[in-house]
Amino acid sequence: VQLQASGGGLVQAGGSLTLSCAASRPAYRLTISNNGLGWFRQAPGKEREFVAGIAWRGGSTEYIESVKGRFTISRDNAKNTLYLQMTSLKPEDTAVYFCAVARSSGVTSRREDYQYWGQGTQVTVSS
Repeated sequence: VQLQASGGGLVQAGGSLTLSCAASRPAYRLTISNNGLGWFRQAPGKEREFVAGIAWRGGSTEYIESVKGRFTISRDNAKNTLYLQMTSLKPEDTAVYFCAVARSSGVTSRREDYQYWGQGTQVTVSS
């Protein structure tokens, strides 16, 4: 399954961005709509970390503490698209953001629970 993440860019601290992630081919869309989805990020010199996750029906979500109240994960199964709305961005949010498809339908923060990954989109927050 190939995923395409988009929406990254350069923004000033306090600004907002919305990331999107979609399957690159129609054949992959069923997998995305039936599985949990997540966003991870990786800053230079750091490990890839979980940011937010959402179950296949969208009813359950999970966030790391540092983004709670600022980021919102959502999905549109009809469009087979995952979103991450980011507000009140901080310089420490600077990273490459990756979308991923979980092995199951639930929400999970564990990296090993994800099986397919997007290519990443760069988010840079200037101070």
